[in-house]
Amino acid sequence: MKFVIIGGDAAGMSAASKAKRNNPQIEVTVLEKTLDVSYSACGMPYNIADPSRDMDDLVVRKADVFRQTNKINLLTGHRVDHIDPVRKTVSGVILSGNTDSANDCLDHVSSGDHDSVIADIHQKFSCPFDKLLIATGAVPIVPDLPGFDLPGIMALKSLEQGRQIKKFIEANNVRKAAIIGMGYIGLEMCEALRARSIEVAMVKPGHQFLPWMTCELAEVVKQELDDNSVKLYGGHTIIKIEQVAKSKSSEGNQHGRKFALSVVCENLTLDADMVIVASGVRPCSELAVTAGIESGISGAIAVDKMLKTSDDSIYAAGDCADAFHVVTGEKCWIPLALRANRAGWAVADNVCGIETSLPGVAGTAVFKVFDLQVTRTGLSVKEALAAGFDPVEVVIKTRSRAHSHPGSRSVHAAMVGDRKTGRLLGVQMVGKDGVAHRINAAAVALHANMSVADFAQTDLGYAPPFGPVWDPLLTAANQLLKKM
Repeated sequence: MKFVIIGGDAAGMSAASKAKRNNPQIEVTVLEKTLDVSYSACGMPYNIADPSRDMDDLVVRKADVFRQTNKINLLTGHRVDHIDPVRKTVSGVILSGNTDSANDCLDHVSSGDHDSVIADIHQKFSCPFDKLLIATGAVPIVPDLPGFDLPGIMALKSLEQGRQIKKFIEANNVRKAAIIGMGYIGLEMCEALRARSIEVAMVKPGHQFLPWMTCELAEVVKQELDDNSVKLYGGHTIIKIEQVAKSKSSEGNQHGRKFALSVVCENLTLDADMVIVASGVRPCSELAVTAGIESGISGAIAVDKMLKTSDDSIYAAGDCADAFHVVTGEKCWIPLALRANRAGWAVADNVCGIETSLPGVAGTAVFKVFDLQVTRTGLSVKEALAAGFDPVEVVIKTRSRAHSHPGSRSVHAAMVGDRKTGRLLGVQMVGKDGVAHRINAAAVALHANMSVADFAQTDLGYAPPFGPVWDPLLTAANQLLKKM
């Protein structure tokens, strides 16, 4: 069987490795358009914060290990441009300078596999498949506005983009940055840039900061940004970005650039040495849609619980594909690293004849904003209303440890339940101690379809260094029961 995978990051390489473990005889070919595979994208902001670290430290496993040890026909620098579901082929272009990678890869597989990928002198290739996995991930949303193609304007999604940002900071003596957007990546980049003594201003068109988060908790996050001298400008529609000449007095030193950037809004102008575009991401599903494969919510590739698309021979996994939400039972698109790896495994099992389905996601997320841990799982009140529930929410402030124990810090928690059924719907938590892993208990409860009353009776661990007798989650559940 010829199993072909488009995309060589989390979902793609997880599927390739698991397929080879399941069946060492299966022919696995991975087509990756960049030169990087299997890296920790989530670690990029923290790497950028430290000039002494190399971006390649984030590579989990090098391409040659997959080729030589796992016997995977991994072809980097191969961009797939077309999927033909009828002829069962994918075709594309070998990017400049990567013809040798194809020959090197083919040396690591049996002679019978050499026909799997055929490249011509025009740097084009065609690859047949019996089963195909589309694992093309997500791409940054870059506004279609004047000036967004100027030097010094960058997004952060791939490892190469991380390298470019880090090199740009060092080569251009960056002292001031503007971030367009206020999502996870933008907030993590705030910390990275401030760690390098770079002034940071964030701007976005929407007025509401973290619109998915309960207002009281969002205010705690805003205060943390303010305490670290990050300026927030919400409700400012961006018109364009301009390149402006620097005055000699503002150049800082001879190694700085001779020009700067101005982010021009309707009633605001922000000057910066560099601009980070963090306006969110969208599923990279164009290949599938062009091939006639059905898409769904947010334009993601529609898959069933076995990760199969509308074509029986084609699967999709990772940030390009949708999922079922465990609370609503409906389709959702929530790009998550764990889901991508897990989905890759499931596809490999199904391709190898081991029937595997995934129940779905709860949307569990955790990220760091300076010293603050910010977490969520399940639905917010707004999302619960949209899903047809009758939501009730409680917001509490308590402590991370026993009141007398050193290191105890404030914890803010919001919990949502359904008045009609008593079901637990979602939890959000913010704090500087003991928050990041607490959210996992709530995530398990959502997967188990627990009621608020049942969750309030769970036997959570207690010791003064780790939490109060009444854990913050239990306190929230008890207060929510009263309100319901």
